[in-house]
Amino acid sequence: MHESLTIGQLSARSGVAQSALRYYERLGLIHAERTGGNQRRYARTELRRVAFIRISQQVGISLDEIRAALDSLPSSRAPSPDDWAALSRTWRERLDERIKLLGKLRDDLDGCIGCGCLSLQRCTLYNPGDALAGEGPGARLVLPRRDGPRPPA
Repeated sequence: MHESLTIGQLSARSGVAQSALRYYERLGLIHAERTGGNQRRYARTELRRVAFIRISQQVGISLDEIRAALDSLPSSRAPSPDDWAALSRTWRERLDERIKLLGKLRDDLDGCIGCGCLSLQRCTLYNPGDALAGEGPGARLVLPRRDGPRPPA
């Protein structure tokens, strides 16, 4: 078995397009060695990094934040479970907040769709007269306020 992967092999194994892998490399998220013919060769450990990048993106982590996290991992060896756990702890609170927000969105939508009539008297998302416009842009009844709890609807 080969010690390194070509870009095509990394793409096939990770499910990520070669163009995206080149982009990740340009951003410093993954690293490749070059052969004498200037072809990229990736260590198998890059598969784990690519998986981490894709999963992190799926939960809304920016590529800049992903790069900072990956930069905290050792470059001289494959990250250990302890390395990954330490990295995970840095995002735990943020991910917990995102999970809570997703649950609230799901529950609010379930209630709205589940009522069958879309009643404005019972709707948890209704904002008569755009009364919440002064609080800023976006879904003010769903998104948490930065300055404390939102007023009752």
